[in-house]
Formats: sequence, structure tokens, C-alpha cells
Amino acid sequence: MNDKARLPVGQEAVEKFGWLRAHRFLILRRLSQLFFLSLFLLGPWFGIWWVKGNLSGSLTFGILPLTDPFITVQSMVAGHWPELTALIGAVIVAVAYALIGGRVYCSWVCPINPVTDAAHWAHEKLGMQKGWQPKRGTRLWVLAMVLAVSALTGTIAWEFVNPISMLHRGLIFGMGFAWTFVVAVFLFDVFLSRRGWCGHLCPVGAFYGLLGAKSLLRVSAANRAACDDCMDCFAVCPEMHVITPALRGKDGDTPIILSHDCTNCGRCIDVCAMDVFAFTHRFDATPAPARDDRARSKPTPGASRAA
Repeated sequence: MNDKARLPVGQEAVEKFGWLRAHRFLILRRLSQLFFLSLFLLGPWFGIWWVKGNLSGSLTFGILPLTDPFITVQSMVAGHWPELTALIGAVIVAVAYALIGGRVYCSWVCPINPVTDAAHWAHEKLGMQKGWQPKRGTRLWVLAMVLAVSALTGTIAWEFVNPISMLHRGLIFGMGFAWTFVVAVFLFDVFLSRRGWCGHLCPVGAFYGLLGAKSLLRVSAANRAACDDCMDCFAVCPEMHVITPALRGKDGDTPIILSHDCTNCGRCIDVCAMDVFAFTHRFDATPAPARDDRARSKPTPGASRAA
């Protein structure tokens, strides 16, 4: 194992750039999640109704409708055609995420993300094994099942068990039974499956991943020739399989992470002391310098620095 892989994750970046620079996108993500959550809580908590509704559907300043397209699709397959305002809101949200990256929702907006990140931190601190790891396509099957149940029952099926909606409602009206679902997600990721909920089961993430499959915003390993095999990017990435093709690519392979599983969380950029990664767009034609044969011959990491 590379000696640098034995160091705490991100230590090199902290020593080289400072703590804030080595956590900038993590901090921005938390501020983003807090911002969106606060917008919905201003009304119920303080009587400031800039935004009415929740992440499923809202009206901003009494003018701008925003609707979760996943909710809209469930409603349509259930046989309930949404009103025009809801359809317009769904189109606005769908276009936005199709352009910037569907799973940006997962890492920059979803209030469950801090819960699963905390679960991952606890999982690592407890020294737990990665546990049960369903195939990556499992969440697509869950997505298909949700739509099938909606069609068969005539309901928006996922909303009965959606921990995102329950967390929102719980913060407004008091958690009550909603805590059960949020705590269940946390315990599942800690004890049963490392990064299991967001990475393998959540149909919302699966839906937004498909929605943003051709999105413009991408992370690129543009400076992959400088990689020193510290493995920190693999350790922090919630979808580590997306890194390998870009970072370990052969001469001529694109350095851009094109997988729709990527959440554009930016943590690989944060922790890389060699500045290998950067945000770019999917049409960035800048060629990446090739890694040497020794580096390309190394096996794909995954076990040496547990994510």
C-alpha cells in the first residue's frame, strides 16, 4: 500500500491548502441544504411566507411554482393528471436538474444527505465492515416498483414512506412517528450497508440520476497525471465506481466523470492535495495527461481506504 494511503483522509490537502480549502465544497453543501430547508421553515416557524409548501411542491413569492418531477410522474401513472401549475413546476425543476446534474439534488438539496453522511462517519469510527452491498442497479428496480405500486393503487406510493418528506413534515409539525423512518435510514447505513441507502436503494436518487444522465455540469480528473495514489478521492466518494474510468483511464480516454451516479458533491476536489479534480462541463475537450504505465497498472482501489 502507498504510504500516503495510510494517512487520515484529506490530511495532505489540509496541510497543503488549509482546513477551509480542503472542506470548501462540503461546507457549501451544508449551507445549501440548510438554505433550502430554511426557506420552507420560515413560514411555519416565523410567519415569513416567501415559500409555501415543501420539496414535493411549492410556490415561491406567490409566483414561481416548483414541483418534484418524481412526484408528478407517480401521480400520472396513478391516473391523476396534475393541474397545469403543477406540470409547469415539474418541467422547471426537471429542466434545471437535467442541465446541472440530476443527483446534485442528492448532495446539495436533500435533507437526508446529512443523515447518511453522519451514518457513514459513525460507520467508519466504529470500524464496521461495509456489510451488505446490493447491486448498483437495485435502486432502479426500487424505482420501477414504486411506479408499479402507484399505478396499481392509484396513489403517490412513495410518499407513504419517503423519509425526505417525513423529515420535512416532522420539522414543521413535530417529528413523532416520522423519526422512525429517519432513524431507520441512519441505522441501516451504520450497521447493515455502508452508504447503502443513497447508493443502492433510494428511488429518488435513481430518478434524478436518470434525469441528469446527459447533464452539463461534471467533475473532471483533468490533472490525473499528477495523481499520487493516496486513495483519498475513493475514500470520500459516495459512488466510488464513478472515479475509476476518469482517473485510471488509458491514453485518449476522457478524464470527465460521465456516470449519472455521480452526485457532483465535490469532495474528491476537496481532499485531493494534487489538484487532480475540478468542476467542468461535459463538452470540455481539454485532454488529460496520461498516467505512466506503473500507475495505470495498479488495481482499482476500494479496500485500502474504506469509503
